[in-house]
Amino acid sequence: MASAKAVAVKQNKVKLSSTDKVTNIIFYAIAIIMIIIVLYPLWFVLIASFSNPADVAQGKVWLWPKVINTQGYSKLFQQPLIWKSYLNTIIYTIVATVVGLLVNLPAGYALGRKDLAGRKWISWFYMIPMFINGGLIPTYFVVRQFGLYDSMWALILPFITSTYNIIVCRTFFSSSIPESLWEAAQLDGCSTIRYFFQFVLPLSKSVVAVIALWTAVWMWNQWFNALIYIKSDDLIPLQLLLRRILIQNQSLLGAATGKAAQEQRQLADMMKYASIVISTLPIMCLYPFLQKYFNKGVMIGAVKE
Repeated sequence: MASAKAVAVKQNKVKLSSTDKVTNIIFYAIAIIMIIIVLYPLWFVLIASFSNPADVAQGKVWLWPKVINTQGYSKLFQQPLIWKSYLNTIIYTIVATVVGLLVNLPAGYALGRKDLAGRKWISWFYMIPMFINGGLIPTYFVVRQFGLYDSMWALILPFITSTYNIIVCRTFFSSSIPESLWEAAQLDGCSTIRYFFQFVLPLSKSVVAVIALWTAVWMWNQWFNALIYIKSDDLIPLQLLLRRILIQNQSLLGAATGKAAQEQRQLADMMKYASIVISTLPIMCLYPFLQKYFNKGVMIGAVKE
């Protein structure tokens, strides 16, 4: 029985011509080169964070550190607010992701419904602020008037609605969820809210993962809004603290001379690479688990009409 299956599989194999084989080799070679181009900078930053800055400056570090040096990480973790800011960023990212899903997914579904009254005008209501907004100063006054200044919500509520994310959700729902499913649910007496949560969302894992990942990455990288709207050191996110540390190191570097300047420059370089690794590692670890949903959601939500 096993031999018969092996013969059948062998017969079903398509024989490639020499031209096809050469083409496949070229494509594989191009793919490998592209992977190296994308991954090597990330790997270099990682090994540079554990290397002697002098070796990095002299071009001696290629694939592995010449000497393992963790001084950059130790100095970075000695900062008094590093763990507090890290926890703040994690909390901000989780809350922003949840709120972003609660806001953008229902809006995208509503705009994807063909029976929505005033659908065209509501779409324009979302589209215009995407290109034209009030600017920094009016937004600042709005945040102050609503009592959000110097709070976690100042980084989330004014900026959580994303027109682009809503458009992606709208396109996905209108093209991927069959209308007959809604008609069948109506016959069973299902309400709109129940239909959305019980039927639509379970069929939309890909676009949910996409919106969650985009919102999480956006919130994780936030520093400018925190610079404007956060005053208390206990509320600053990780990215803003790392920016402060790097600026302080540059100031100390400008004031030092001679051997002290060289040592300060090396320490600043080590902390720079370490801060890059610390700030990007969590998102890089999260992406592989969402990759399959990410690819599917982007293609369906952004291409189909």
